[in-house]
Amino acid sequence: MASAELNALVLQGGGALGAYQAGTYSALERAGYSFDWIAGISIGAINAALICGNRKEDRVAALKAFWNRITSNLPVSSPVWTVAGRRAFSELAATEVTMAGAPGFFRPRLPIAFWPFGPERALGFYDTTPLAATLNELVDFDLLNDSGPRLCVGATDVETGNFVYFDSRTTRIDARHIMASGALPPGFPPVEIDGRRYWDGGLVSNTPLQYVMEEAEGDQPICVLQVDLFNARGGLPVDVIDVQQREKDIRYSSRTRLTTDRYRQLHALSAAAERLAERLPDALKDDPDLALLRGAGPSCPVTLVHLIHRKEGFEGNAKDYEFSRQSMSDHWHSGLEDVERTLSSKTWKSRVPGADGLQIFDLGTREQ
Repeated sequence: MASAELNALVLQGGGALGAYQAGTYSALERAGYSFDWIAGISIGAINAALICGNRKEDRVAALKAFWNRITSNLPVSSPVWTVAGRRAFSELAATEVTMAGAPGFFRPRLPIAFWPFGPERALGFYDTTPLAATLNELVDFDLLNDSGPRLCVGATDVETGNFVYFDSRTTRIDARHIMASGALPPGFPPVEIDGRRYWDGGLVSNTPLQYVMEEAEGDQPICVLQVDLFNARGGLPVDVIDVQQREKDIRYSSRTRLTTDRYRQLHALSAAAERLAERLPDALKDDPDLALLRGAGPSCPVTLVHLIHRKEGFEGNAKDYEFSRQSMSDHWHSGLEDVERTLSSKTWKSRVPGADGLQIFDLGTREQ
């Protein structure tokens, strides 16, 4: 890991699967990684705030406190260890969450959520007030804004449909911005900030990767570790539950694939323009059209590392709102293992940090 490299952590949305991100961060910190910039959407925004809003030595403890709290309703382990039994336990756990909510996160707003004649109509099935209290307890927002890593969280303006980023470089971040990024309708109500109402950024893009790539400045090399919670690749579904899960994986992973492919093409275009410039006469080397092509990609060398949560055998369509302690622990451990596998890979160890162009790594699978 070269000190000249700027390290950025990019955290996708995915509800209960966010424990995988907590595991990846704990492993990266143990390996000595320090991050200059963290961007997140939805549960990724919550994890990002917990990291940026605590001192380095307290960050993993803050992540553990959050994930243990929101899974405290279901601290027991599955009594059945067959795949079918484990999946049944997970489905029952998800059903319990829909009925009772998750402690320190959200609670049902029944019956007002369905009652159209009350003094104030609910705009979501759940009340996220508990999350505000949890964030204000576990996140030091003064530290986050004044001396923490740069934090960017994405949300969607309800009225315009536009994607909006709250960036600690230009905005003083508080609990509202984090909650806005994760206000997924119709479950969660929109969050009001300065007269505007915002929903989950995942309605437009479930990953902040594009924002980070576009905002990268100067010529300092950047290493972007993208932690995804949905895998684009998967086998053919075998039942309806599998169909629903596969559809969700494809839908929520699409932006990562689109952005990665786009920047691979932009880098190729920029490199081709540089080669062309060498063959042109001096009179054409300052042509504005050529300059536009040469600047198509980021101005700095980029290393993009994919850390992707792969489907567990027990997971069903409810995996992103299944907040049992056992599943949280399993996802956390998977994230930790994938980081260790990536960092120990010969391919990773032999890379040249800061090499020109775009380097892409996906080394977290057991086949590597």
